[in-house]
Amino acid sequence: MGLYEEQGIVLRTMRLGEADRIITVLTQNSGKVRAVAKGVRKTKSRFGARLEPFTHVDLLLYERRELDIVTQADIITSFRGLREDYGLFAAGETMCEATDRVSQERERNAQLFLLLLRSLRRLTEPGAEPGAVADAFLLRLTALAGFQPSLATCAECGAADVTRFSIGQGGMVCDRCRAGGTTRVADDTIPYLAALLDDRATGPHPEASNLVRSYLEYHINRPLRAWVHVPRG
Repeated sequence: MGLYEEQGIVLRTMRLGEADRIITVLTQNSGKVRAVAKGVRKTKSRFGARLEPFTHVDLLLYERRELDIVTQADIITSFRGLREDYGLFAAGETMCEATDRVSQERERNAQLFLLLLRSLRRLTEPGAEPGAVADAFLLRLTALAGFQPSLATCAECGAADVTRFSIGQGGMVCDRCRAGGTTRVADDTIPYLAALLDDRATGPHPEASNLVRSYLEYHINRPLRAWVHVPRG
């Protein structure tokens, strides 16, 4: 145990006592870390607004058995604009919420860190569509977490003549393999989902968005509370 440096993205914060906060940070090398920022809610706090959600920060932390202690924080990218626009905020919150649900404490996942950082940057680009950016992130998150849906072939037998999407069976299925609870999707839905995986989808697609949310929620066994607030269209 002792001091260590990390680069991270603040996923969420929670009040602790009268002046402190517990921050949850996805770090590049140490995985998800929970730490106490002492006095951060005081007017003259040395941390100021450096530990707000979405903020990309350089941190100096003191490691402890349970909650680490933040001893220094410097902003790399504030992503302030995401907190000033409701739609962008909702999209960013959805991505951070999903990241928090999927990531494990102290388990390094540099790919997830980079995916989240790139996706937050995408939200700041002129003309960014919050719904498409959030959905692309969520679907690519399933790939990193090991349960990417099968889109081109049957999730059960590998056949190419797929007709329906099954959340429980892991994606598209053929008529021979489909069980209860499958959904016949529109002709453009699967190509749109494939475009999301390649991060090249644009415009709203309600059916695809609902499939992405339902699929991820099924596998993490938790609802995404912020998803319903993301503008689509």
